[in-house]
Amino acid sequence: MERYKEIERTIIKRYRKEIWSKFIKAIKDYELINENDNIMVCISGGKDSFLLAKCIEELQRHGKIKFNVHYVVMNPGFNSFNLEAIINNAKILNIPIEIFNSEIFRAVDSMNAKSPCYMCARMRRGHLYNKAQELGCNKIALGHHFDDVIETTLLSMFYGAEVKTMLPKLHSEHFLNLELIRPLYLVKEESIISWANHNNLTFIKCGCIINNNSLIDINKSKREEVKAFIKKYREKNKDIDNNIFKALDNINLNCVLGTKNNGKYRSFLDNYDKK
Repeated sequence: MERYKEIERTIIKRYRKEIWSKFIKAIKDYELINENDNIMVCISGGKDSFLLAKCIEELQRHGKIKFNVHYVVMNPGFNSFNLEAIINNAKILNIPIEIFNSEIFRAVDSMNAKSPCYMCARMRRGHLYNKAQELGCNKIALGHHFDDVIETTLLSMFYGAEVKTMLPKLHSEHFLNLELIRPLYLVKEESIISWANHNNLTFIKCGCIINNNSLIDINKSKREEVKAFIKKYREKNKDIDNNIFKALDNINLNCVLGTKNNGKYRSFLDNYDKK
């Protein structure tokens, strides 16, 4: 059996419970993929996006819903080593990638911005939306997973002073008829790491030339701090990440000081004496 087929089998056999079933559950529960969708799967070069591509590929081949897919790699200025690694992994996994170039790393580096990662993410998103429109896609699939959701929630609370999270899907505010979806929403990072290690796959972690130039210490980033925080408290309570996730789907509006919807704030006092 060819290697890519063996890797595909591990997703639906060995990791059926940890990856495939949770991928399918997210697709169904959050209604992420519909008949005749034209989806652009964004491959960054990391383990998450490559796994996403394989799951989408499997679903397209054997699922009941018919949809079209484009597997797209944006090259924001990778060095030759990282770009070659992405191309080689696509060959190993038998994913028909399309690469398009941008100069995002160079542009962000020239800005000397205080938050280059934030600027890079915004610019990446714009380029990806433009590419999706060019391809006639109505959805963009990203490889964010369960741990990204939990970490984003705590980052918003600790540093943004608000309770919000990364949703499984959302409509673009600036690009008409484009929707962003996150099919790995329920898949834990540890399962993805295990899948990659089991198949002896090595993916790039961060191809950013700014990090490589040591302008940012990624190990001291806020997200890494939150990741370490969760890991520490998981040792005391193994369900802590699941409880954080469940809390986002179980908000008691009778016991919060205030809520905000479409920029409009409402205090608990607004209806306090009307009960």
